[in-house]
Amino acid sequence: MGDDRLPRPRRLAACAAVLAVAAAVVGAFAVGSHAAPAAARPVCPPAWRATWQKLADRIKTPVYCPAWLPDPLTGDIGGRWNNIDSVQPNGSYLMGFVWQETGAGAAGGELHVNLRGYPGSTALPVCEDTITSGGKVTRRNLPCFDDAHGTKRASGIVATVYTVNQGADQWHVLYAWQRSGTLYTLSQHVAPPLTYRKVVANLDRELASLELVRPRG
Repeated sequence: MGDDRLPRPRRLAACAAVLAVAAAVVGAFAVGSHAAPAAARPVCPPAWRATWQKLADRIKTPVYCPAWLPDPLTGDIGGRWNNIDSVQPNGSYLMGFVWQETGAGAAGGELHVNLRGYPGSTALPVCEDTITSGGKVTRRNLPCFDDAHGTKRASGIVATVYTVNQGADQWHVLYAWQRSGTLYTLSQHVAPPLTYRKVVANLDRELASLELVRPRG
């Protein structure tokens, strides 16, 4: 009966105080236990990033530095595993990283990852296919990236997956996306010791690791 004898204003104040405490407890619990932490931005190792910074400055276009590549590959341009370092006069680039070893079973295999950029263009490039039959040579143009198989999302990127590719990306699974009027691609060769599924898993991790490096000045 004690609380019932409180004057009405005092009873309302007491209820309000209890509700305020309860709300504070619920809010603290939500923040402390249920709120998802912000995803950490991918960061390339400084030695790798410096080489991609030079590329971005050279072509005056943002590029993507891979913060992770499958072991033993490293993502530094000019490093031990960088087998392709090609930059065209229009700024289009191809950077390839490869490990190869001959031998039977687990002793042999290949890891091959390519990163491309086409500054100022979002159109899929065209490749030339040469066919020789009966001594006759026929040349035809076809998309460099073809057979789209859905999309992948990571690090703010929405990439289309292509499984039939040409040139340096032949026999690769390739992810392609656009940013600010530029087409970018990331691909990896499907070759032993990796299966198609493992290559896709690697590409997912590589895509999530990409750090955008903007040109200075």
